Amino acid sequence: MSVQLGIPSVRPGEGDPESVARAVQKELGNRAAKAPRSGPLLDQFGRVGEDLRISLTDKCNLRCTYCMPAEGMPWMPQDSLLTPAEVLRLVTIAVRDLGIRELRLTGGEPLIRPDLEVIIGLLREHHPQLPISITTNGIGLDRRAAKLAAAGLTRINISLDTIDADTYAALARRNRLQQVLDGITAAQAVGLSPVKINAVLMRGVNDDQAPDLLEFALQHGLELRFIEQMPLDGAHGWTRTNMVTAAEIREALSTRFRLRPDEEPRNGAPAERYIVESPAGERLGRVGVIASVTEPFCAACTRTRITAEGKVRSCLFSHEEFDLGALLRSSATDEEIGQAWRQAMWLKPKAHGMGHPGLDSEDYVQPKRSMSAIGG
Repeated sequence: MSVQLGIPSVRPGEGDPESVARAVQKELGNRAAKAPRSGPLLDQFGRVGEDLRISLTDKCNLRCTYCMPAEGMPWMPQDSLLTPAEVLRLVTIAVRDLGIRELRLTGGEPLIRPDLEVIIGLLREHHPQLPISITTNGIGLDRRAAKLAAAGLTRINISLDTIDADTYAALARRNRLQQVLDGITAAQAVGLSPVKINAVLMRGVNDDQAPDLLEFALQHGLELRFIEQMPLDGAHGWTRTNMVTAAEIREALSTRFRLRPDEEPRNGAPAERYIVESPAGERLGRVGVIASVTEPFCAACTRTRITAEGKVRSCLFSHEEFDLGALLRSSATDEEIGQAWRQAMWLKPKAHGMGHPGLDSEDYVQPKRSMSAIGG
C-alpha cells in the first residue's frame, strides 16, 4: 500500500479497500471537523464548488512538449481507473447532494476510453439536464463526434496550438494536425457548439502565430482560449522566463485586432474574455485568455476535480488529494462519500495550493503529478 501525505491510497491487489476507506474518513474528519454536514461543496473562504471535472484516463496519444516527455510517462494500472458505474455514482452524488451544475470529462485524452460513449450515455440518462462537455486533443474525433452527440454530449473543447503543420508536429511530436481539423469540422457538423479551442503558446515555437490562430478561429466560428503554460508538465521543465504571459498574448493579438473587455459577467470562468474587432472597429467575435500564472483568479474558483482513479483535488496546483476511489470500492454509503468530498473541499487552499498570489513566487513548488495525471 502506498501512502501519500498521510492518506493511504489503494491500488489493485494492494491492501484492503475497507481499511483504506476508514483511514481516509478518519484523516478527513480530523482535519475538516468544521466542514458543513450537508449542502454544497463549500470551502473555508466562502467559495462553492459547482463545476466538476472528472478525468477518465492519464494516457494520451500525443506527447506535447509542455505536457509530457517524448517517451511518455508511467501510466496508471487499467483496473485503477474509474468504471462507468463509478463515474455515474460520483456524478449522481455531486448533482443530487452537492450542488454540482456542470460536468467536464477530461484526461489525459478521454477519447482513448473506448467506453466514453457509454459513460456519457449513462450520465445523460440519469441526469438529463446536466451540461456535459469534454476536453480533447481531437485525434479520432471525426469518427466519434456523431456517436458522442447522440449519447448526450453537450459541448466540446479541443486543444489546438497552431494551424501550421510543421509547428504542430514539433509541439505534439506527432504529425496529426489534419486529424484535429477534421475533428473540429465533425464536432460542428453534429451540433457540439460552441466548439471551444484551447491554445498554449510556447516561446520561440508558436508565440508568433497567435494572430493567425485567432483569425482561423474567427473565420470558422470557434471560440478561442489562450492558456498560459502552467507548471504541470511531466518533465518538470517549466520556467517563468520561458512562459508566454497573458500580457504578451494580448499584445501579440493587438498587432492585427482591437481587443476590448467583454462586459458579460465572468461568473467564475477561468477565461478573461475580450471582444475582438477589426482595426476599423467591426465586431468579429470573442477571444479568451486564461492567465493562471500571472493573473490568478483563485478567489472566484468554482471547480472541484476528480482524478482518473477517483481522488479529489480541490486545486489544480495542490499537493494534496483525498481518495474517494477507495470509498467507492468499499461499503461506504453515498452519504459518507458526499461528506468526505465536502471535507476535502473544505480544506481547499486560498490560492494555488501554496497560498501565494502567483505561481511565479520563488516559494512555489510544482506538484509531483503532471496535468495528464491530474485532469485539466
